Amino acid sequence: MPAPPSFLRRGPFREGAFTSPLHEPRTVVVVGRWLGAALLLCFLTGLTSHLLQDPPAWLAPHLPARPVNGYRVTQGLHVIGGLAAIPLTGAKLWAVYPRLFEWPPARSVLHALERLGIAVLVAAVLLELFTGLLNTLQWYPWPFPFRQTHFWLGWLATGGLLVHLAVKAPLIAANWWRRAAPVLAERRAFLASVFAATGAVTLVTAGQTVPWLRALDLLAPRRPDLGAQGLPVNRTAAQAGTLTVPTGWRLVVDGPRPYEIGLAELGELPQYEVELPIACVEGWSATARWGGVRVRDLLARAGAPAGTSARVTSLEAEGPYRVMEMPARYADDPLSLLALRVDGEVLTADHGFPARIVAPNRPGVLQTKWVARIEVVA
Repeated sequence: MPAPPSFLRRGPFREGAFTSPLHEPRTVVVVGRWLGAALLLCFLTGLTSHLLQDPPAWLAPHLPARPVNGYRVTQGLHVIGGLAAIPLTGAKLWAVYPRLFEWPPARSVLHALERLGIAVLVAAVLLELFTGLLNTLQWYPWPFPFRQTHFWLGWLATGGLLVHLAVKAPLIAANWWRRAAPVLAERRAFLASVFAATGAVTLVTAGQTVPWLRALDLLAPRRPDLGAQGLPVNRTAAQAGTLTVPTGWRLVVDGPRPYEIGLAELGELPQYEVELPIACVEGWSATARWGGVRVRDLLARAGAPAGTSARVTSLEAEGPYRVMEMPARYADDPLSLLALRVDGEVLTADHGFPARIVAPNRPGVLQTKWVARIEVVA
């Protein structure tokens, strides 16, 4: 392509517009290693979360109820990795942005396709991080569904990243090791500042998941120790329309021998206490001691054999998680309760009065509150 006329060679298009020695491959590769690791961690843990929330029919019976803290760890790592990726993405884009103004913009068809792939990759990563950050704040200023969009953007970003790594493999290999590039004092200072910024972001936000970092939890979206009965609440009873429980509430248990049971009668059944976390997709988690009746005892009373799945319906009139499927491994687990109390206190309305589900290794959105019905699923 012909060189642009002189009157267009201004700003970033003029010769010598970018003077920093850090706009070079070695800097890009070092930052890219950290960023790639963060993005792949986010993808794998995000995929885990998606499969636990909405498993395909063939996978649902095999989802594990152990380890108890499995979802807490994976989703905590997902949000920690995503927040760390924000300064890393900024540093990576700064190191390569002079290439946006190269002339000619495409040297061949293959080069044009490569640049198009990079554009898709960058757009997907930026949108993924932006929407993910706002999700931690429970703010959704867009018309599309967050979870499904976030899921497919994750695949798009990861696929774009793998293609980009394949295309740039020779350049990455040539600059992977320290001895392959001259030592620059500026590079060391820049990488140290990027590492410090990423570490600072992690330290002041990870406390919403990591208990021993809670004292440094300055910028995290949630404080896991604040809220009704010492636990955060994502969806309140007012939002769900369950502030007033119907007079004479009775739990319906539907199975081969269906029955109904009231709150006083539930209190007369064998009671158990378990220590389980509530872990949410926004990255926060908190442990509490829950008391109530084992789900498997309620199902057995309805004539359901061991290995039976359940369907739980909430009193709330509408909502994406009003009906929850509970695979057999969770329904059979002795830690899965229809909880009536938390930390020795009767549940408040915001925590699901008169009864809620708590189970190990499950996303918080599946720990159904305001339970009205439990059905045996063949």
